Amino acid sequence: MAKEPEHGAVEESSNAAINSATRHCNRCLTLFIFFLPTPRVLECVSNGRRPRAGEGAREVTRGPTENSSCGAPFFVTRFREALFYYSAMFDMMEATAPRDSAGRAVLEQHVLGPCALNAIACEGSERVERPETYKQWQVRCSRAGLRQLPLNPSAVKRLSEEVRNGYHEEFVIDVDQQWLLQGWKGRILYAISTWTAQR
Repeated sequence: MAKEPEHGAVEESSNAAINSATRHCNRCLTLFIFFLPTPRVLECVSNGRRPRAGEGAREVTRGPTENSSCGAPFFVTRFREALFYYSAMFDMMEATAPRDSAGRAVLEQHVLGPCALNAIACEGSERVERPETYKQWQVRCSRAGLRQLPLNPSAVKRLSEEVRNGYHEEFVIDVDQQWLLQGWKGRILYAISTWTAQR
């Protein structure tokens, strides 16, 4: 789990990067990477507000976003989405990682399993896993006053070729609305995009 920044642990004039690759579903903006003076980044993250142009914000990267509606308020919708999403994740691991892999066991038992259990079995404040689709994040980021930056076409092409030539044939790389999409057997599992503060 990502270590929480301690107030005053970084000089006030320095920049801070906040990133959590595994706990991004249960905190509104933890996966955003802000390049702001440290007190401002903590204020933006805790209040969920957009950084102002005068605060020195340069670039915000959103990703990898778990592309799932497991955060839906209705149980049947949440259960169905969790079933499809986690079935794809476990199927991907079954096809690409040996069953006796220690890394696979850790991922299944300590990351994916608890996330699926929390999304399905918990209600109210006990349900901390609330992933959203990349299209919901598109709206959220736009409303927060951020402007999406275009993907680098040559990087996307190179990545697509690398995945096509060196990875399992069921992996999917695609682009939609300047989001780089990553999936398995046609189901989009993760999305990445880059944003900047409106000037």
